[in-house]
Amino acid sequence: MRVTIVGAGIAGLSTAWSLAKLGHDITLIEQGSIPNPLAASGDRHRMIRRAYGDADGYARNMAEAFDSWDLLWNDLGVSHYANCGVLGISQFAGDGADGFRAGLDRMAFDYERLEPDEAARRYPFLDPATFRYAYLDHEGGALFSERIARDMKAWLKMRGADIRTHTKVLSVDPHTASVRLDDNSFLRADRLVVTAGAWTLQLFPALAETLMTFRNAVAYMEPPADLEEAWVNAPAILDIGGASDGYVIPPLDGLGLKFGAGIHKVHALDPEADRTAAPGEGDSIRRLFAPPLRRLGDYTVSEVKTCMYTFTADSRFFSKRIGNTLVVSACSGHGYKFGAAIGRRVAHALESDEDAMLARWLKAEMV
Repeated sequence: MRVTIVGAGIAGLSTAWSLAKLGHDITLIEQGSIPNPLAASGDRHRMIRRAYGDADGYARNMAEAFDSWDLLWNDLGVSHYANCGVLGISQFAGDGADGFRAGLDRMAFDYERLEPDEAARRYPFLDPATFRYAYLDHEGGALFSERIARDMKAWLKMRGADIRTHTKVLSVDPHTASVRLDDNSFLRADRLVVTAGAWTLQLFPALAETLMTFRNAVAYMEPPADLEEAWVNAPAILDIGGASDGYVIPPLDGLGLKFGAGIHKVHALDPEADRTAAPGEGDSIRRLFAPPLRRLGDYTVSEVKTCMYTFTADSRFFSKRIGNTLVVSACSGHGYKFGAAIGRRVAHALESDEDAMLARWLKAEMV
């Protein structure tokens, strides 16, 4: 089967990987480079964690996610995963971190509960007077996304995939599985998969009833010198508590200390607009992290990277079959960790035409 895939973020790359392993003829089209720094799958590292709050279906799917990444590491010959553990910090009852911990309890996942003084002893960048408790899940950490993209591209090229970078798709005919490219040439296949992230609505504007685009940014920080070692050996922080939806990925393997917060996102219509950080934007992100981090004034913003995501109203992943085309949006701010598993599921759906099963899995409705 000839399959064209539009978009080489993690969903597109992993779909290409899965289909290539099954012997299909793959063309992968990406409007930028691979990795594309403007894509939702861009940036240096992304968190993977089992805690999922009240979304127990996604928590159950994490076992498949970890297994799928292991299959990818086996094919690539290298693992791009740091199992540094994942820390949650609750500032008040019912905050995001408290909800994540409750989800771990419902799923009977093991974790270590830490009183504030013990957490601050282990992680001296924390202010123990500002939170109620912390907890450490030893399973989880960070995926090195840029390295994953580069190695998957190389793997696909070695297996004969037609990879077209810096090539923009201007329009799609979903029923004939054909695309018109920016040189006005046409490419037709047996099946078309669109995993274009925030650019999906440019090709399928009718999906605006379901998909919304948001801009966010992350800030890379230089901590004070006496806390550098503590951060290098720290776990990822899935939620700092409070109301900011703040998270942190430590400077693993020299990739930088990253702060991000869900509260910082804003609705955006054009995925290519407003991609340069505003003056002071990094400092605005930094200030969201006190509490529970101490001495935030001693941290220096070294870089701010913007990102665009598609979201659904219920933050579930999305798929829709239109003719011979499958549109997949596995984002809503938390899709990367499932990347390898999503590709395997999409490949199976293309071979079996089991669209309903794919949609249920993406929405975490499988039991």
